[in-house]
Amino acid sequence: MFDEGKSNCSAAPVGDAVDQTAGFRLCAVNLDPNSIQPASADIEHERSVAIHDLVEDNSFHPVGHEDGGPYTLNLTLIERKLVMEIKLENDSPIATHILSLTPFRRIIKDYFLICDSYYEAIKTATPSRIEAIDMGRRGLHNEGSQILQSRLEGKITTDFPTARRLFTLICSLHWRG
Repeated sequence: MFDEGKSNCSAAPVGDAVDQTAGFRLCAVNLDPNSIQPASADIEHERSVAIHDLVEDNSFHPVGHEDGGPYTLNLTLIERKLVMEIKLENDSPIATHILSLTPFRRIIKDYFLICDSYYEAIKTATPSRIEAIDMGRRGLHNEGSQILQSRLEGKITTDFPTARRLFTLICSLHWRG
């Protein structure tokens, strides 16, 4: 049912994830191809990069699961909901969480608008104008990441960089090009 892709579950954690909580990390993220709309090659590339970045460096702790991972995260979009199915690398289920995406709708729309402005600006705008637009883009990205962390509260504990990477992936699932 899910795109298996390359699993990083047997590899050692990299980056900031190397510490006493190294077992509380994602080793694979899979998208349900039946719930994700077909996309252009560019969008598929963006999704792949978002997954790669997330798996490479993350802190992911399902609340109540103290044995550690690493974990596999299967994502499905159903209507306006994100289904997050968490399993151990041996496929043992840990938890399934369903998040309404309605609270993200405005922030994702604004984020796409400012990204479009940024890509247009880099063609002709001054460096200071590009920097101002990019600061706005980062601000929206941070806001979306904070919303995600609050929506995951009591379900999954992540650090802010992991929440940013998850938000990037959520955006890439909605990007239509």
